Amino acid sequence: MKSSSLGIFPEVKIIENTYHSDERGFFLESFNKNKFYNIVPQELNFVQDNHSRSKKGVLRGLHFQRCPNAQAKLLRVAKGAILDVVVDIRVKSKNFGKWESIEINEVNALMLYVPEGFAHGFLAIENNTDVMYKTNNFYAPDSDGTLLWNDPFININWKLNNYKISNPIISNKDQSAMTLNQLLKKNLLFL
Repeated sequence: MKSSSLGIFPEVKIIENTYHSDERGFFLESFNKNKFYNIVPQELNFVQDNHSRSKKGVLRGLHFQRCPNAQAKLLRVAKGAILDVVVDIRVKSKNFGKWESIEINEVNALMLYVPEGFAHGFLAIENNTDVMYKTNNFYAPDSDGTLLWNDPFININWKLNNYKISNPIISNKDQSAMTLNQLLKKNLLFL
């Protein structure tokens, strides 16, 4: 298990797993607590596992939970492929409002660690894409937050043309999300 940082975010970790394959199939150790804590030195207690399936063109996010129920996530793609996006929503961060993205798929077997203080979302770029992720806090509706996926201030490049997606499929909740400035004015971000 090796790791690197995602672009300008040293806190967001790309984790490379050892992938063993042969004529029978493959083996992948998807989580090892000791190895994980060598990469992310703070001890996290993962309490919930989530699994979503999406068809090509589904865009989920950008989601986060506010304090006191903020969530860190450890994500991987079991089947298919995504363009994963994180946005720094920590008001006092030098990278506030900046974003990074990475393609994660079942072949590269990457995992992404997204700490508290980041909004997270992804675009499914293949049909029947299964995304699995652990969280260190339970889902709490009162702390739920959503950042508008196409906020012009942030200007995320979702690479829709690259993936031949003309109209992403977005939930009503995600379509009606607030912009970064609206969330900031309502004091709904991380300080």
